Amino acid sequence: MLADLLQGKLSGDPDLRVTGFATDSGGGKPGDLFLAIKGARVDGHEFVAEALRTGAVAAVVERPVDGPHILVENLVDALARMGSTLRSGFDGPVIAITGSAGKTTTKEFVAAALSPLGSVLKSEGNRNTEYTSPLLWMDLEPDHRAVVVEMAMRGFGQIRHLAEFTRPTDALITNIGYSHLEQVGSREGIADAKGELLETLPENGVAILWHEDEFLERLSKKTKAKVRTFGYDPGADCLITSYRALDWDACEVGGTLDGIPWEARLPAVGKHIGLNAAAAVLTVAGLGVAPQEAAEALKGARIPPMRMEIVEHRGARVLLDTYNASPPSMIAAIETLSDLPATGRRRAVIGEMRELGDHREAAHRLVGQALAQNGLDEVILFGEPVHFVREAAMEAGMEASHIGIADSIDDVRAFLDRTEPGDAILIKGSRALELERALKP
Repeated sequence: MLADLLQGKLSGDPDLRVTGFATDSGGGKPGDLFLAIKGARVDGHEFVAEALRTGAVAAVVERPVDGPHILVENLVDALARMGSTLRSGFDGPVIAITGSAGKTTTKEFVAAALSPLGSVLKSEGNRNTEYTSPLLWMDLEPDHRAVVVEMAMRGFGQIRHLAEFTRPTDALITNIGYSHLEQVGSREGIADAKGELLETLPENGVAILWHEDEFLERLSKKTKAKVRTFGYDPGADCLITSYRALDWDACEVGGTLDGIPWEARLPAVGKHIGLNAAAAVLTVAGLGVAPQEAAEALKGARIPPMRMEIVEHRGARVLLDTYNASPPSMIAAIETLSDLPATGRRRAVIGEMRELGDHREAAHRLVGQALAQNGLDEVILFGEPVHFVREAAMEAGMEASHIGIADSIDDVRAFLDRTEPGDAILIKGSRALELERALKP
């Protein structure tokens, strides 16, 4: 019984059938169990009645409410206990993935690379927090051969909490970037917070790290597990030896793992996508999937929306990458735009990057330098700190007339409305900006 897994007290029908979970009172579906999350600004307990009206069969709450519910002392602890209990019933490999950028795409690649082993359970969507990550284990079936878990980090202790009930056998950190600097104070703090995952690994586990990451040594010291690396640098265990964009929606990546060659055709573009692929090939190599077998399976990976997603606008192709933004992912997207085939102009909408703390100016200047170095024809910037981007781009040689600043989303829309057939366009910025709105009339 679910109430027993949560160690809560049930008020309602003991035979209640739960088919899913919802954290949004209006966004669930019939059969869902509503989680009454008490946040800093919104208390989910106030929306239990609405959730029940829209199809939820019950709620998990921390205080009594009207209607069927499971009462627990602490929702986070109850969900972790549930996840831990269900995790105990699985003895196969559990791969945990975190990182400042690319973790969702890498999760999809790792799951695809594991598919030769059989059925793989993976985190769906952005279910990677203390509230949603435990729910993954409710979907565990007897035929699952491996589990791939994505883990989010907003501050110290969160990754450790997720890892304590997930108990990963292997771990992959895509990179240490700039996300959540305001919460942890420095990039060293980000490395330490992400590195909590490595500290939980068993000695017979494997830690997969990016070879060119400037925090590689710091991360490596956090684990007793074996450390293996991926990257473009010759010292990497899984070395990328070639990258070629085939078209807007496909690229070819080649490499070697311990001297064994592999080649993959991927359903996305960008040298950073090559890193994601190499990480996946390396991760599954120790789990019984040969490098080329893993590489061939990557073509079945499902790239999430708004991550280098290709859309059409006024006869032009658009790279829509608005799920998140950090200096490394910004620079990678700009470089990708520069590499793609186009008969017209190369244009970009660049939004601000948030949660950078004291690194805000320096980080935006890095993006400006990348814009100039990659020879884009026309750029418009949107957001408060983007004047740093413009200043750095002009200092690096970009003409002032080629890089403007938008005061509103309407200005961005007007920029896009000047698109001509054959143009190649990148739209990228912090998720909070919702830059994809500019593509709509």
